[in-house]
Amino acid sequence: MNGKLLRVHTKDALDNYFDNLNGQKPGDLYSLVLGQVEEPLFKVVMNYTNGNQSRASQILGINRGTLRKKLKTYSITS
Repeated sequence: MNGKLLRVHTKDALDNYFDNLNGQKPGDLYSLVLGQVEEPLFKVVMNYTNGNQSRASQILGINRGTLRKKLKTYSITS
């Protein structure tokens, strides 16, 4: 999968979100999107690296401290 495909899926999901508001006001969309994307992102990367936090942090482009914090936030065991 490339970045363009991910971008298309994200756009489609957001279009669907706005199409289905049914008169409700959107709010806190940034947190909503991050919450929906971050957890599976960390789970997949940790699985891909067989729980290797050093490799996972390199792949994600974040430091290990941030990775550990996110793993704790989402109750992901490495």
